[in-house]
Amino acid sequence: MKVLFKNIKKLSGILPIEVQKLSGIQMANLESIDDAWLAVEDGLIADYGEMKDWPGISDWRDLEVVDVSGKMILPCWCDSHTHIVYAASRAEEFEDRIKGLSYEEIAQRGGGILNSAAKLNIASEDELYNSAFARLNDVMLMGTGAIEIKSGYGLNLEGELKMLRVIQRLKQNHPLEIRSTFLGAHAIPSKYKNNREGYLDLIIREMIPAVAIEKLAEYIDVFCETNYFTIEDTDKILTAAVKHGLIPKIHVNQFNSIGGIQIGIKHNALSVDHLEVMRDEDIEALKGTSTIPVALPGCSLFIKIPYTPGRKIIDAGLPLALATDYNPGSAPSGNMNLVVSLACIHMNMTPAESINAATINGAYAMGLHDSHGSIAIGKKANLMVTKEINSIAEIPYSFGQNMIKEVWINGTKK
Repeated sequence: MKVLFKNIKKLSGILPIEVQKLSGIQMANLESIDDAWLAVEDGLIADYGEMKDWPGISDWRDLEVVDVSGKMILPCWCDSHTHIVYAASRAEEFEDRIKGLSYEEIAQRGGGILNSAAKLNIASEDELYNSAFARLNDVMLMGTGAIEIKSGYGLNLEGELKMLRVIQRLKQNHPLEIRSTFLGAHAIPSKYKNNREGYLDLIIREMIPAVAIEKLAEYIDVFCETNYFTIEDTDKILTAAVKHGLIPKIHVNQFNSIGGIQIGIKHNALSVDHLEVMRDEDIEALKGTSTIPVALPGCSLFIKIPYTPGRKIIDAGLPLALATDYNPGSAPSGNMNLVVSLACIHMNMTPAESINAATINGAYAMGLHDSHGSIAIGKKANLMVTKEINSIAEIPYSFGQNMIKEVWINGTKK
């Protein structure tokens, strides 16, 4: 399949293919070409340039020419943190929060993650697969071209493996690029309420080896937080996981700064995610590492907690990625357009910084920077065609709206 886009008002997100991520002041530049064309062949970006240099590609057969006059093209969003496989919503908790209960108070009453775990463990694999497939279709049509999906609502060997097998089926059958993360250490299940060591032993001695044997995940995650998993717990789990070939990507600093960032760095974590509570020493610890900070502003919006200090992180010279945290309890939305808007409005990030954080840096946070997240020859032709807009800034400016007219995945219109 060969496709040629012409009369692109602005082609944005152009980077040399060797660029893995953008940091600090680099994030302020969204490289673009006005009045451009872009060629796609076999699902990959084949070439691009200015219309004044419109190519002669008469030797291409079966060529589809797409005139996008007045519209812009960007690389698709790369959502590096989701919990998109779940059994049911937690809408009943929504009203509890309106009445004044905090996320932590709801969790202590048996709600939150434990609520989702109870529902998931009685759902069939087919039910989980079908509902997640539909959610993937929804986010794809809003511009997401690559996505990470975590387990973490099983909280027992059977439930966790069931979730991860669902993710494997999604990988095989859905056009989006998907990465899988094992998150057995999401919460202490009720059965082990008074036996934390017993649950840690189950994760380390049974869950991790089973995940590794079946090759069900690329990554390991831990919810390193007060009332969830301690620094010592996290250290034990990551030590075992790395020995089995799993790469750390961990939840840290959502409600408290307890040293989670530092333990992630110790284990060469690809990303540290949430970061709503950041001390100066946390930011300093990230300097000079390959670990990327990931902000989840949809969670901050929904459960009314502070936003990640994105401006401070970027001004410190660090990279930053954005993701949805799509889950039934604290961020029931997979809309990356809204996430980009929230980063501008509440985290003082510019449109260029936010778009870079949601594309190339999001790809890096999934280990997909070689194939996704920017306009580069040889990368996947995962493209967003906007509506007729005057500026790229209209994407985050128009919060709550979808300014994406078309989405192309692997060179095919969806």
